[in-house]
Amino acid sequence: MSEITPEQVRTALDAVSDPALERSILKSGQVGDIDIDESRIRVEVALISPGFPMQGKLDQDIRAALEPFGRAVQIEWGLKVPRKPPRQDLDRMPSVKNVIAVAAGKGGVGKSTVAVNMALALQRLGAKVGILDADIYGPSVPHMMGKPSRQADKSTSGDRIVPALHRGIPVMSIDFFVESGRAVIWRGPMIHKLLQQFLEDVEWGELDYLIVDMPPGTGDAQLSLGQLIPITGGLIVTTPQEIALLDVRKAVDMFDKLEIPVVGVIENMSHYVCPACGHHDRIFASGGGKRLAEELEVDLLGQLPIDHRVSHGGETGTPVIIASPDGQHAEVILSTAARVALAASKMSGTGPRRSSLLRTV
Repeated sequence: MSEITPEQVRTALDAVSDPALERSILKSGQVGDIDIDESRIRVEVALISPGFPMQGKLDQDIRAALEPFGRAVQIEWGLKVPRKPPRQDLDRMPSVKNVIAVAAGKGGVGKSTVAVNMALALQRLGAKVGILDADIYGPSVPHMMGKPSRQADKSTSGDRIVPALHRGIPVMSIDFFVESGRAVIWRGPMIHKLLQQFLEDVEWGELDYLIVDMPPGTGDAQLSLGQLIPITGGLIVTTPQEIALLDVRKAVDMFDKLEIPVVGVIENMSHYVCPACGHHDRIFASGGGKRLAEELEVDLLGQLPIDHRVSHGGETGTPVIIASPDGQHAEVILSTAARVALAASKMSGTGPRRSSLLRTV
């Protein structure tokens, strides 16, 4: 059998395009070590997002490209989430690759629940994740995540903040620094200063994704975050009924003015599945999330059903993806998280596709 060199294998792989980036996996730096013996070719390939939905297609294309060598192909998959370097004056978090802002036009649509379960799902899929609770007036993330294994504190040097650690995820929130039950009555400049400190002075560590739970509406916190850091994209959470979409459109308008692209739309409380008979009931009307996604020309990334275990998980500090890891709701959250991560990685890898909402409504 003729000798095969790693250079020949790399040349063959240069013809394989990542189906999401539409770019050669060799030129995008996704090909790692190559090992060749008399019976097989072993190649390391990094996926651009956790739970990569197109892995099967990429696997098929790699094997087809290496088939002429006449040896068995062993692919060892890794993860290499892309990061688009920001302007130097905005590079406040060099160890964080992507910032995803989870937003809603109004309260009560399950935005924080989605943010928490999304972060845990991305962690379960193999990503390094952190959560910033940017809801200054109504922080809820620490309660939803349960008792921390490490409290937020000052670093040993005293000039940095060590985030709390909940279920292996670093979390930062105003809730750690105010007395329980006390209201936070702050004006815009104070909120701006606090968020800047949470971004610049916190030891986040190496993260693939920082999930930011935004406050509802279009206020000071949203404006400050948009000015302080380059946000990869905004994830819009809505419920199906039209009245919820009226406020969501304002949130999207805000993202557009801040030049933050929309990653996609998640429709929460999409439907109810009867546990006895399996019947689907559209309690809050239907089609709202799909209509919004079509207006924005982005994907409807997931439709999460109503389930009492979701609200119970938030109340008890055990999110549903932890409490029922093999349940239907966890399955939906995991697939949705994979699509969110892919959309963010495509933006970082190829550049954002701006929303067209302002031109269509």
